[in-house]
Amino acid sequence: MRYERSDLMIGTVREGLQALVEGQHGDPFSILGRHQYGDLTIVRAFLPGALSVQVVEADTSKVLAELETIHEGGLFAGVTGSTTPYLFRIRWPDAVQETEDPYSFAPLLGDLDLHLIAQGTHYELGRTLGAIPMEVDGVEGVRFAVWAPNARRVSAVGDFNSWDGRRHPMRLRPQAGIWELFVPRLTHGERYKFEIIDAHGNLLPQKADPVARASEAAPSTASIVASSKPFRWTDEEWMRARRADLIGDGAISVYEVHPGSWVRITDEGNRVLDWVELSQRLVPYAESLGFTHIELLPIMEHPFGGSWGYQPLGLFAPTGRYGTPEDFAYFVDRCHQAGIGVILDWVPAHFPTDVWGLARFDGTALYEHEDPREGFHRDWNTLIYNLGRNEVKGFLIASALEWLEHFHIDGLRVDAVASMLYRDYSRNEGEWIPNQYGGRENLEAVEFLRHLNSIIHDRCPHAFMVAEESTAWPDVTKKPEEGGLGFDFKWNMGWMHDTLHYMQDDPVYRKYHHHAMTFGMIYAYSERFMLPLSHDEVVHGKGSLLGKMPGNHWQKLANLRAYYGFMWGHPGKKLLFMGGEIAQETEWSHDASVHWDLLDRPDHAGLQRLVGDLNRLYTQEPALQFGDLHHEGFEWAVADDAENSVYAMLRSAEDRSAYILIASNFTPLPRHGYRIGVPVEGRWDVVLNTDAAIYGGSNFGQGEAWTERQPAHGKAFSVSLALPPLATVFLRQKQ
Repeated sequence: MRYERSDLMIGTVREGLQALVEGQHGDPFSILGRHQYGDLTIVRAFLPGALSVQVVEADTSKVLAELETIHEGGLFAGVTGSTTPYLFRIRWPDAVQETEDPYSFAPLLGDLDLHLIAQGTHYELGRTLGAIPMEVDGVEGVRFAVWAPNARRVSAVGDFNSWDGRRHPMRLRPQAGIWELFVPRLTHGERYKFEIIDAHGNLLPQKADPVARASEAAPSTASIVASSKPFRWTDEEWMRARRADLIGDGAISVYEVHPGSWVRITDEGNRVLDWVELSQRLVPYAESLGFTHIELLPIMEHPFGGSWGYQPLGLFAPTGRYGTPEDFAYFVDRCHQAGIGVILDWVPAHFPTDVWGLARFDGTALYEHEDPREGFHRDWNTLIYNLGRNEVKGFLIASALEWLEHFHIDGLRVDAVASMLYRDYSRNEGEWIPNQYGGRENLEAVEFLRHLNSIIHDRCPHAFMVAEESTAWPDVTKKPEEGGLGFDFKWNMGWMHDTLHYMQDDPVYRKYHHHAMTFGMIYAYSERFMLPLSHDEVVHGKGSLLGKMPGNHWQKLANLRAYYGFMWGHPGKKLLFMGGEIAQETEWSHDASVHWDLLDRPDHAGLQRLVGDLNRLYTQEPALQFGDLHHEGFEWAVADDAENSVYAMLRSAEDRSAYILIASNFTPLPRHGYRIGVPVEGRWDVVLNTDAAIYGGSNFGQGEAWTERQPAHGKAFSVSLALPPLATVFLRQKQ
């Protein structure tokens, strides 16, 4: 039976059809798909370029209807007389395609999902929004979903539809501002973006998916449909062994790495290593040096490599520069098999302004603030997340959980916390908006950080959170319920600046700045600190750590060895950026390798060996761990000998069953018969001397010392030591 065109257009208006053809219609499901109008069952499809379209029964392939062209732009319609599942048989100029109708599927996201997203408490966004391969009504395909509440129309675009935003417009779920669409017969590996028309009818640049779990390698910008197949982890033993009570009191020694410049293959165009290669080379290297953790500069997808990852746009996707998400999971798995934890740098403070990213995502300031006095970082030319918005807070928390739960990450180091906490951060008077009480504190950021850390510690008790916070903001590492921000550790930037400034002085002048090395202990237990010698200290013209040391080459190395000894003896968890362990002579370049050829020189190889021995001593000696966070485990044995530039620290185990004495001489003069008071009588063995010949030193010193009943420094016993020049020695009380 033949029907009039007016019959096939029933329930529509000409303007609506024209809007659909032009890609302007915000409710495609009202026109497309199967609709019942009284006794008529009408199917409509928008397939520009198709020569003909048949509706066929899914089970039998019986032709139910031959669709007619009702608009020359590619809109087809016909009466089927059937309500059974159906397929389209589409004849294109060069092929015939059979596929299900995307507009035949009911809404997929449940009301609870939508409620939680709007509330900002849906912590599985990586499995809810974005592109999720799944089976719906027995049909394999990909569900696309994206938050764009102020858009007029949103479409999924990709290679599957020639990047034509008219072909797959999505359904709006208005209660949460979520647009969704199931596209049959797609699978993982597809490239895609979202095409958005804003509320004023303007076509925006096609947007990458904010919740994409995979992305093209830069400079390409498309999102990629990631596989939903679970990764086959083999780190069960590691996961079982992780316990929250070990996070604080055990040894934590972190090797900070930029994956793209740890090793470059120069004879292959200076290419970077991928995750599989890094698992084969970086993991055993870090293990051989005794590091407990590898910390990666941000590996979330980011457009500009020169930002080192600190301007990310894909907070759910490992960057495509080094391989697939499965490759990254393999790297983490290999770390865990080697007994090494993985920390990721994570950036919830700001994001870049690239038009295909989050900036004015649906034509409005959706993720950022509208007012640049709140929403723009002039230091970095980036946009600031609007932490007063529930959906944004939920997006960020879900990102953090994606790494901790789905990639088995052991900790996150939160970047630029200070910039989040202060509304006037890097702003002059009149260039910022006070909080509701007229103050400079960012109350929304405070609430967000507390909530973030509470959720993470509840869901991931094994994981720890580290704050890069450079101000005197109080209680960064105190629990939220006690008024703190809830971090587990805070980078001790003050210690780093003070001690590096001291080490840069010529030894002749160090006595005038003696307090720089002791000042950190005044506040050492006000927070739970990590001592960082990070990438920030070896870039932007600051030179290398070795280059900061005074003297000739031998003296520079001796100073650096002594400094490392002091750092590993000092309370606080340890962090060292790559290249520091071999005394790289020039500052870090993200476009080049660490200068591994230095290891051909015995003095640089010796410093590398020292770092490994310091790590092993730290992890083996409870006396070097307890005082990291507990003041009972530390005391100055010598703190006031400015004239000789000598310091001595006494570290003890929790039950006082073991002691370690650490003595540093920061002058090039050996000290003979230097007496230090100790709490226990008997023999003290030198277990590490940074001046040992195996480290490139002069091999001055002694192997042991016996106490004498000669009081010193308030102790009844003392030892007489031969302190090497520009060196630190560790002595262990003989049990």
